[in-house]
Amino acid sequence: MNSSSKLMNVSTRQLHAFLEVTRLQSFAKAAEQVHLSPSGMSMLVKELEEQVGARLFDRTTRSLTLTDAGRRLQPVAERLVVELRALGSALDGSEAAVRSRLRVAATPMMSASLMPEVIRRFGLVHPQVQVQLSDVEVGTVRQQVLDGEADIGFGFFVKPAVGLSRQPLCKFRLMRISPPDGADSGQLSESQPWSRLKSLPLVSLPIDNPIQVVIEKQLARLGLAHQECPRVNLIGTLIGMVRAGRGSAIVPAFALQECLRQGLRVTMLREPVVHLDLYLAYRRGTQQKPATQAFAEVLRQAAVGLAN
Repeated sequence: MNSSSKLMNVSTRQLHAFLEVTRLQSFAKAAEQVHLSPSGMSMLVKELEEQVGARLFDRTTRSLTLTDAGRRLQPVAERLVVELRALGSALDGSEAAVRSRLRVAATPMMSASLMPEVIRRFGLVHPQVQVQLSDVEVGTVRQQVLDGEADIGFGFFVKPAVGLSRQPLCKFRLMRISPPDGADSGQLSESQPWSRLKSLPLVSLPIDNPIQVVIEKQLARLGLAHQECPRVNLIGTLIGMVRAGRGSAIVPAFALQECLRQGLRVTMLREPVVHLDLYLAYRRGTQQKPATQAFAEVLRQAAVGLAN
């Protein structure tokens, strides 16, 4: 055979044809085995001979035997075919792993309070899908989706961006949380009007926080907008401040279970009932995984009752 560099142009089909002819010692039987015509099988072997620069078979009317070049090629061809098949299986497995993985980005409080239960419920129905949760602030949610680091993202006030698709998924009602106080602690009380906040000390998010912007519009009706009060950046910290007795706070109802777990008093606000839209975000132009909408539907079901 000529230099091994010529083997770079050899195809798997050619090697497979060569090995079948070698095993069965017949072009006709080999062609039948791989569902080719005898002429097609002969063409593959001829192409292989041209690539390696040597005749591979000695043919007579009664027998078919390997040439010296054919005998040298046989173990190499067997190894290459085995390795290529193993590579194909590995790549198929990797692709299947990618398809069975769902990367989700969500804001920290949503990740802490709502996502664990959603992931649990989703896993009961789709045990073959591995959910990877990234708990990041809302701007990073958007960026991870745009960069392909997350398949989907969830957040309030996800800003539009080139290449980003958004769809409102569900609504969460605003509610008041208050420090623990006897029998009502860790329970959801009857709804109350916003006007009941007038006499309460409040702890809140920064004024420019998008959730707080919505809250401030309602407080303005009561003459309480932009009042002096302790302000923290994260809803989790806000819950901790309320639990420590620093005041009451207004938060979206997706944090309901966490607030009840912390022993806070929780009351839905009315007159008016105010909701925040939760957005599902994904990268425009990409084919969504089948698990995407299934996961979103589980989240939507988990939110039932938190919007009323």
